[in-house]
Amino acid sequence: MSTITITETEEVTQTGDADHAHIVKAEPGENAAAKVLSARVTGTPIEALCGFIWVPSKDPSKLPVCPVCKDIYDTYRAVFDGLNESPNQ
Repeated sequence: MSTITITETEEVTQTGDADHAHIVKAEPGENAAAKVLSARVTGTPIEALCGFIWVPSKDPSKLPVCPVCKDIYDTYRAVFDGLNESPNQ
């Protein structure tokens, strides 16, 4: 089961929308929140479900969720049992 969390965007390093909170997918055994924290500390870019790549640095609760990430997350939820009700749980 993958862990998914919501985070924000600030820098555009490829394509995407810097005005949305994006959902980050973590590999099995990887904690998505820890992945985001590490990216903030080290300045390492991370990739959202929608393919947007950036270095997180803002509070995601102040931004609307990326509609593409949300659609992908909702599809995961429909296909896989055990995903949390909310992407940030």
